[in-house]
Amino acid sequence: MRRPFVTAVVAVALLAGTAAPALACDPPGATSTTTSHAAVKAKAAKTYKSCTALHKAYAGGVAKSSKVHNTKTSHGKKVRASSRYAPKVSAALYAANKKLDRDKDGIACER
Repeated sequence: MRRPFVTAVVAVALLAGTAAPALACDPPGATSTTTSHAAVKAKAAKTYKSCTALHKAYAGGVAKSSKVHNTKTSHGKKVRASSRYAPKVSAALYAANKKLDRDKDGIACER
């Protein structure tokens, strides 16, 4: 019975005592202790000092999910409000700029 070439190479590498070759789907330099994807995205998200600075990059602000809506308070109750611009949906970017969400509706710096 013939073995496929890849299986033979891995078997020879294991018998020789060397590490098996990296798979094609592994990123270069990957280690066994990798960080979670959420932690990497949170590091990559830029933090803005003010809403004016955030509006230069994202005119409609940043939403934590596509299911949140802009709200306003009318007669003591929160109701939906219209907005001029659509917000950028990014959970990591929202988490980095959560302090800019004054009304706590899930959209930072909406306008």
